[in-house]
Amino acid sequence: MAQVKEEVIQLIENLPDECSISDIMAELYFKQKVEEGLYDIEQGRILSQEEIRKQMAQWAKSIGR
Repeated sequence: MAQVKEEVIQLIENLPDECSISDIMAELYFKQKVEEGLYDIEQGRILSQEEIRKQMAQWAKSIGR
């Protein structure tokens, strides 16, 4: 847990001095989502570009496009 705290402190220290709390929250949210995505890749939870295209085509048909 201490490593996470240090990463957050470093993230905040790298932001401009005039950043807002919203800016900090946005950076933390972005960091969290990137880490979740990387973990999903490590676990093999990925889709190929072709699989995404098929899903998008099915979705488009379902909404009448």
